Formats: sequence, structure tokens, C-alpha cells
Amino acid sequence: MNAMKSENPLGYEKLPTLLRSYAVPSIIAMLVSSLYNIVDQIFIGQGVGYLGNAATNVAYPLTTICLAIALLIGVGSAARFSMALGAKEKEKAELAVGNAISMMILFGLIYLVFIQLFLHPLLTLFGTTPDVMPYAKSYTRITAIGMPLLIITNGMSNLARADGSPKFSMICMIVGAIINTILDPLFIFVFNMGIEGAALATIIGQFISFLMAISYVHRFKHIDLKKKHFKLQKVECFKIASLGMSNSLNQLAITFVQIVLNNSLTYYGALSIYGSDVPLACSGIVMKTNAILLSIIIGLAQGSQPIISFNFGAKKYNRVRGIYKLAICCSLVISLIGFIAFQFFPRQVISLFGTGDELYFEFAVKFMRIFLFMVLINGIQVITSNFFAATGKAIKGVFLSLSRQVIFLIPLILILPLFFGIDGILFAAPIADALAFFVAIFLVRKELNHMKTLDTPETLNTPA
Repeated sequence: MNAMKSENPLGYEKLPTLLRSYAVPSIIAMLVSSLYNIVDQIFIGQGVGYLGNAATNVAYPLTTICLAIALLIGVGSAARFSMALGAKEKEKAELAVGNAISMMILFGLIYLVFIQLFLHPLLTLFGTTPDVMPYAKSYTRITAIGMPLLIITNGMSNLARADGSPKFSMICMIVGAIINTILDPLFIFVFNMGIEGAALATIIGQFISFLMAISYVHRFKHIDLKKKHFKLQKVECFKIASLGMSNSLNQLAITFVQIVLNNSLTYYGALSIYGSDVPLACSGIVMKTNAILLSIIIGLAQGSQPIISFNFGAKKYNRVRGIYKLAICCSLVISLIGFIAFQFFPRQVISLFGTGDELYFEFAVKFMRIFLFMVLINGIQVITSNFFAATGKAIKGVFLSLSRQVIFLIPLILILPLFFGIDGILFAAPIADALAFFVAIFLVRKELNHMKTLDTPETLNTPA
């Protein structure tokens, strides 16, 4: 029997069961993905020192840009693929996947060449100092080779999840991360390769994950890919990009924030007792620690995406509302755990990333407590932005993605230090988080109320 003709469990299975089966593997995959940078940070901190940590911090925006490209294509194509399956339009689903894979390869190669050509000015733009630059260049020249692999692996992970194989995408990421974790201490401490060893371990792990992910091209359950589906079509590429835009721009906004944050910390740090290098190193640790929490929230959001998109395409709006509310409840529980860790155990968390003098720990603890104070409500914006992207509301998703980072946070980072010095940079984040939260609540309430008006007796009788 044709898979498209059989009823998809996304349309009738209980929502808690679906969210658990899709979100748990997605969360694990996202956690493992974030571990590539976290593990590097820990081993580099222990083996190279805080200048090595600062180097990975200034190089990190290149990774977030890479993930932005992967999300643009991966999330966008997965949403289009899922909505096409829900509407029983097989050809559209096949075209979305084929064009997405071609886009991943093309964008990945272009990005690799761009980094290699403009590495020094890019690292300067990201806020490196003369002492940090040699470490940053050594690390990034190697990790850049793995950027195309990372784009394809993350993109295929989203498509495999949308196709009903969330565990496969999880395994792809886990295998690569395990290899990276094993090779990191081996290259850094045994072979004395320093920061270059950490970079080499990263791309080896990424290569293994890539090989597994690309093998899924021949394993799709609901479609049959042919050569014609891989030929790039402008209209299809635009539709994919529009649906992935909100997630992608959120990543790019994070990169922009990182650039502004690094440069502001370097400038105002030099005017303080901490100097320029200590705030830069502390920022990398705090941001990457928060990235662990965010990866769980993003995994939850990505796990809910196929369920939302499929049921929206099938016009089962009560199930769309139900899965959104369930995801929000889960994100609040996860964020509460993060809040407790950041507020009550900051020094213990920071100590995982290496040692420093008392001045270093003093600033790092203060940074973590203040900057991440409103972390409890951050997940609501992420889940809501993904909700709009999954239902084809690209403009609302983009606006919501940009609200926290670009509209609120960056201006506050630039303005508050003029009055409060380096402390003003720290207080910018919780203020921006609160403002973005109110914007998200306002937009989603209107959308959910509108969906209620679209319900029919048939959709209302569909179990949620």
C-alpha cells in the first residue's frame, strides 16, 4: 500500500504520545549538537587555558551562522514537507526534499570558501584581541572544513524527523558527538595538539554524522525521490526559505548579538577592574552554558514542528492548538531547572570550563546570574516563533525571532553601558527577555483565537 494513502499517526495519535516520541529524540540530538562546542570549551579550558576559551568564543558566531543556514533549509523544507503530507500532496513533498538537499550542498560549499577567504577580518569583527587571534585562527581554519557537513547533517536531521524517523536523526548526532568527546582529550592531552586537536576532533565527529545523515536520502518512508526533484527551482527554494526564515534569522540575530556583546565587553571591560580578556572568556562560557538549555527548548520546538505542520495541513486545528500548549508547559518545566542551576549553582557550573583567578570567577558568577535571570520565560518565545513557522505564518515568525535579539537586546547592550558601565551589558538581557515575552503572548493569543473560528465539527471531534 502506498505510504501516502495510509493514515499518518500524526493525524490521530494522542498528542502527549506524539510529542514524547518526536521531541525526546530531537532534544537529545540538539543537546548532542551543542556538545560539540561545549566539550571543546571544557577540554580547551583545561588544556589550553582561558585564552583558548576566548578563542572558541570569538569563533562561535561562525558556527551560529552555519546553523542559521541549516535551519533556513532544514526547518523550512521539513515544514513544507509535513504540510504537503498532511494535505496528501506527494509530489510537493518530494520536490521540497530534493530541492532542500541541493540547497544544503550549494550553501555549504559557498560558506566554506567565504570563511577561508575572509577569516582574519571576520574574527576581528567578532571581537578578538591580539592575544586571542592566533588561537582563534588555528581553531577556525580547521573547523570551517566541517561547516558544509554540519549544514547537511542538521538539514537531513529535520527532514528525517518530519518523515517519521526522529530516532534516526538522534543517532546521527550522538555518534558524531561520542567520537568528538573521545578524540578531544586524546588529541589535546596525549598528542599535545592543543586547540588544533580540539578542532580536528570536531570535524572528524561531524564527518561520521554526515555519512549517516546523507544515507537517509534512500530511506524516506513517505516519498520516492528521483533526479528531477533535485533540480533547483526558484519558487520552491523561496517557499522553503520563507518557512525556515524565522528560525534562521533567530540564529543570525544570536550571531549579531554575539558580535555586539563581544565588542562591548572588550571595550567596557578594559575600562573596568576585569580587563578585556576576562569578560570575553566569561561571556563564552555563559552563552554556551545557556546554549545547552536553549538546545533542549529548540529540540522540543523542532519535535513539535512535524505534528503542528501535518495537522495544520490537514485542517485539524484543535490538535494544532493542543500540541502548542503542551510544548509550552514542557518548556516551562525545563526552563525552571535551568533557572535553579544558573541562580543557585553558578560557580559550580563555571568551574567545569577550567580555572581562573578570583576576579575571573567573580565576574563569571555575576554575568551568569544577571544575564540569565529571565531564562524561565525564554522558551515561550522560541516555541511560539516555531509555531508560526510550522503553520506557514513566516512574517510573524520572523518578527518574533527578531524581537528579542535585534529590536530589544542589541539596543539595550549599546545604551545601558553608557550609564551603568559593564554592568549595563549584563542587565540588558533580562529586560529584553521580558519585553520579548509580552510580544510573543500578544501575537499567539490572536492566532489561537483565530484558529478556534476555523474549527469544524469534524476537527473538533478529532482526539487531541
